[in-house]
Amino acid sequence: MPDTDPDANNDSSHPGSDGAGEFGFRRAAAKVREFPQEPGVYLFKDSSGRVIYIGKAKNLRSRAGSYFLKAAEQEQRTASWIHEICDADFLQCESEVDAVLAESRLIKDIQPKHNKELKDDKSFPYLQITTHEDFPRIEVTREPRDRGVKLYGPFASAGSLRGAVQVLQRIFKFRTCSLDIDEKDERWRWFRPCLLASIQQCTAPCNLRVSKAEYRRDIKKLQLFLDGKRDTLLRDLHHEMEEASKSLRFEDAGKIRDEIKMLESLNERGDIDTHVQPEVFYVDPQKGLSGLRKVLKLGETPRTIEGVDIAHLGGGETVASLVQFLDGLPFKPGYRRYRIRDVEGIDDFRSIHEVVARRFKRLYDEQQVYPDILLIDGGKGQLNAAMAAFKELEIPAPTVLSLAKRDEEIFLPGKSEPLRLSRHAFALRLLQYVRDEAHRFAQHYHHILRRKSQFD
Repeated sequence: MPDTDPDANNDSSHPGSDGAGEFGFRRAAAKVREFPQEPGVYLFKDSSGRVIYIGKAKNLRSRAGSYFLKAAEQEQRTASWIHEICDADFLQCESEVDAVLAESRLIKDIQPKHNKELKDDKSFPYLQITTHEDFPRIEVTREPRDRGVKLYGPFASAGSLRGAVQVLQRIFKFRTCSLDIDEKDERWRWFRPCLLASIQQCTAPCNLRVSKAEYRRDIKKLQLFLDGKRDTLLRDLHHEMEEASKSLRFEDAGKIRDEIKMLESLNERGDIDTHVQPEVFYVDPQKGLSGLRKVLKLGETPRTIEGVDIAHLGGGETVASLVQFLDGLPFKPGYRRYRIRDVEGIDDFRSIHEVVARRFKRLYDEQQVYPDILLIDGGKGQLNAAMAAFKELEIPAPTVLSLAKRDEEIFLPGKSEPLRLSRHAFALRLLQYVRDEAHRFAQHYHHILRRKSQFD
């Protein structure tokens, strides 16, 4: 959001334009103009000094300032109460992640009357750590358990919370899966970890690559951070690193050093928006995955889905997108973009063939984890083009299917007739979500290239 001037477009017709109310409102507007342009939490107070609203911000001055513009009078969410603002304060945070967590803690402690979205705790998201398990998992849930868990929240935004979790997972490498892992069961040593282990965002307890004690130490570190004790955590990590170095455990010291660097540079790790998932999620992801297992007759419930789509304009600058879903939700670090190199003109079939070949040859050569399902945007022709890539490369294929937009029919290899599901089926809705996200991402990339071309 661009920087705003809280006094811009502010005249005597504003809701706070009566006597003391007007003076207090303008005083608050003036204070907000002095807020830093950094992440943090802003607090609005009434004439008695009581906090009436708390919000988080990537840019404190810009976000808090938006409440003092004319548009705030017309916004249904704010119009009824902004005239009560007589003072403003802020708490600066080191990163957006810190701001998300600080907002939740403050709202829970103070309970401002205009943070209405958190009055009904049961309907809003929590971060839940399953403490009763050998290897605790981290979950975002709207239905928290009563026992055996450590809860943080509630949070005002499901999207921001999921984004924060994905950022923190890069540092603390915890698991988010629903597996019931028993440290004493040696069969787990032959379990295939998911893609999070491949990209170093999980220590793979599902393959017993990390001991119960080591994993729980990482969870304790995460809890220190979530409790707002970042300085304590950094002090402890520096001490651990020194001890490891003195004991000649240089590999351990190196890992701790990397954790320290990531924590210290958390505010430089990109916007939470990069990782945000949609807040209005019109399909239950778990029901969608369970539905896919049933209709596709899979041996296990799928965890990862990749979707491919093609975008072009008049045959020029043909591009492709590959989106990745993990446990039914978009996994933004797994998104990929491709410029089609070997196809001239408009040829979706050959373009899909090229993208699938490039993607899966690399996964196969590097012995990386395949997705459980590959979804192609299109009909039978597009599906055949994808399958031809696997055949020509002589490499195995995952479960591959295509989804035709006109009648929302699902085409499967070797099946002459498409699979038709109810429009309300969770499985179909999840596939539509993946397909539409791939289409959006392909179009976005195409627009970037068009703008570059026009600028050149």
